Amino acid sequence: MQATTLVPRTADLFDQGLEHRSGAALLRFGAARHRQDDPAGSPAGSSGSPAGVSGRPGWSGDGAVAWLDAGRGHLWSVGDAAAAAALVLRAEEELRGTVREFTGPRGVEAHVGEHFGLTDVVEWVFRWTLEEPPAMPGEQRVAPLGAEHHEELLAFLGAHSPAHSTGPGCADVSLWAGIRDTRGHLVACGALSRLRDSGAPLMASVATDTSQRGQGLGAALTAWLTRYAVREHGLCTLWQLAGNAPAQRLYDRLGYRDEDLCTSARITGR
Repeated sequence: MQATTLVPRTADLFDQGLEHRSGAALLRFGAARHRQDDPAGSPAGSSGSPAGVSGRPGWSGDGAVAWLDAGRGHLWSVGDAAAAAALVLRAEEELRGTVREFTGPRGVEAHVGEHFGLTDVVEWVFRWTLEEPPAMPGEQRVAPLGAEHHEELLAFLGAHSPAHSTGPGCADVSLWAGIRDTRGHLVACGALSRLRDSGAPLMASVATDTSQRGQGLGAALTAWLTRYAVREHGLCTLWQLAGNAPAQRLYDRLGYRDEDLCTSARITGR
C-alpha cells in the first residue's frame, strides 16, 4: 500500500474528485475547503470554513484521502478501504503518537489491524440530507433552549441518555432544542453541533424520556432540527450507529442518505 507524503491542507484532498463519489460524503461535507485566493483560511462563517484549517495535515493516496483533527488525535479518511488504511499507517509513522484513533470506510479496520492493536471498534453510518424533511406530528411543540437551560439539559441527558456524545456548554454546539410536557417538564432534547473541520451542521445527543418513548417525540425533534439546519445551512448530517434499526427507519423516513458506511477504532500499539 502506497501513499504520498504529508501535504499542506489546501485543495489537495479534492484533487481526485472523491467527494463526488457515493460513500464519500464525509469528505464532501466534513473536510474544510477554503478558497484558493485565501491560503490562510477564512474566518468561520465567512465562507463556510473555520479559521486556520490550511495548517492541518492531510494525506492523499491512490483512491483515498485522510485528514487529521490534531486536537483529538483523530484521523478521518474516505475512499478505498485498503488505500485509506495505508494513509492511517503513513500518518502514524510520520506523526508517531499523534494519531490515537481513526474513522474510515468500512473494512479499513481489518487492514490497520494487521499492524496495530485496536480497541473500541464501532461501525457507523454517516448520514446526510440537503432537503427539508416531511412534517412530523408534534414538531410545533419543539422550542429552542438557551444557556439558562444547561443544568436542566445535563440532568435530563444523565438520566435518559448517559452515553450522549455532546453535552450542554460544548463549544461546538450552536443550538439546543427540546419538547416539554403539559407540566413544563423536559421530555425530549437534541442539539445541532458541527463537524469540526468544515463546520457543517451535525445533529447530536437526541434523547427522549425513557418513560415516553414510542410516542413520536424523537421523530418530531429530529425533523425540527433537520429542518432548521437545512434552512440555515443547506444541509444536515448525523452519525447513526450501524444496526440501530429504529433509528435507521426514522432517518430513512426523514430523507437522510445512507451510503456512507464507516468504522472507527482506537489504536493501542504495534
